[in-house]
Amino acid sequence: MADHNEEACRRVDVGISRVFELFGKRWTGPIVSVLMQRPVYFAELRRAIPGISERMLSDRLTELGAAGLVIREVDEGPPLRVAYRLTEAGSAMEPALKELGRWADTYLSPEARGGC
Repeated sequence: MADHNEEACRRVDVGISRVFELFGKRWTGPIVSVLMQRPVYFAELRRAIPGISERMLSDRLTELGAAGLVIREVDEGPPLRVAYRLTEAGSAMEPALKELGRWADTYLSPEARGGC
């Protein structure tokens, strides 16, 4: 039977907390979603996510890189271009993220999903 004492109710799952600390930030989910498809150059990634600024995209990519989910690769060119791709750890999130997408399609109203 589940533990319903006061102490158990105060504890938060550490793993879930860490996931939402990263994925609870605006733009992180859409960035990872685009990168699940293939490696993408910075400019392509920015065009794929309407409304995100260059600064915010750069900040989120830096955070994802620090978390070990994204790799930054420089193509010396010319022209110099920077591409991003998911690491093995980043790619391993795909089944969970697709399942969350299916859940949203089933249980969230179109308004809660942004009207799409």
